[in-house]
Amino acid sequence: MLTPTLQKGLQRYSIGDKIRSLRLRKRLGLAQLGSHTGLSPAMLSRLERGRVFPTLPTLLRIALVFNVGLEHFFGDDPRRRSLSISRKAERVRLPEMPGVRDPAYSFEALDHAAVDKKMSSWLAEFHPVAPGRARPHSHPGAEFVFVVAGKLGIAIKDEDELILDDGDAVSLDPSRPHSYRRIGATPCRALVVTVP
Repeated sequence: MLTPTLQKGLQRYSIGDKIRSLRLRKRLGLAQLGSHTGLSPAMLSRLERGRVFPTLPTLLRIALVFNVGLEHFFGDDPRRRSLSISRKAERVRLPEMPGVRDPAYSFEALDHAAVDKKMSSWLAEFHPVAPGRARPHSHPGAEFVFVVAGKLGIAIKDEDELILDDGDAVSLDPSRPHSYRRIGATPCRALVVTVP
């Protein structure tokens, strides 16, 4: 059973509409398509109407009939490629790392719906962590942090901890191990943007 978030995420691809469009272009009835794919006309009808979502093997069987790749079904409408919206209610909040006790921060991806991403952006909420207790991490590319609220400490290996207040921003080399922590009792949130 798919969660409402997954259903909404799949609906934006309009897979059923794309199947119907391919079928009508080839002038095939549901029964004819069913004989090629091994799926019942009733199941194909439910797929086309978006009542159910196909598994990847099922979708691949349909794609083979029409000589298209799976990307045909997951590619966005070209008119929508220049724009993606991340609604607050649709975002999922995740801890710094799965299964970690007392994470230093939680984050929400702000650009999960974007196609051909050139960067990644998150809204992070930082939790109180004792100095030296935040887990350092590193990754290639570039990183930008803008503090939206509160006071943020950023520790970069072999350097003094940077203290940023709300409205402050920093660009850093994320290949050097670094960690974050909230300083003080005021909630701390920041926009974090990384470029691979």
